Amino acid sequence: MTDSKNLRTAMLAGLVAVIMIGLGFAAVPLYNLFCRVTGFNGTTQRYDPAAAAEEPQVLSDTISVRFDANVSPKLPWKFHPERPRDTVSIGARDMAIFIAENNSPHPITGTATFNVTPDQAGKYFTKIQCFCFTEQVLQPGERIRMPVLFFVDPKIKDDVDARDIQEITLSYTFYPVDEGKKAS
Repeated sequence: MTDSKNLRTAMLAGLVAVIMIGLGFAAVPLYNLFCRVTGFNGTTQRYDPAAAAEEPQVLSDTISVRFDANVSPKLPWKFHPERPRDTVSIGARDMAIFIAENNSPHPITGTATFNVTPDQAGKYFTKIQCFCFTEQVLQPGERIRMPVLFFVDPKIKDDVDARDIQEITLSYTFYPVDEGKKAS
């Protein structure tokens, strides 16, 4: 009798271990999905024209968008917005330009992470096109202009937690893609 109890206990423990390992592997994709759906932690939305039923309505209300640019100390780039602030009509498409320059004597690949503050605005800030969706390769001394096409979804005005937001900050930080390489 104790052998069958031990076998059941061992099988249950094995099953729990397999489930925990599976949840460990699924945690990152599930967290990313959660953030994209809810805008949690300032995660922006990505516009998919095929999935959009219609273009958003443009409101007469405006909102200020501040652009912030940062670079990892391991990346010898200059990076800044062409204009640090813009006032946009809610629902209207707008474009911001960011400028990056490689100050090193060799090509470097960088990638940008981003977020939006306040966090409640993340699910209403929709990027149509962004340099952050792909890696950027800059040759020695190369300077490039990188556009971000975006809009603020009019649904922000229906959200009691977000409708009074007057300013949204879109922040980027560039990092070297290959951390193992010395980027100097």
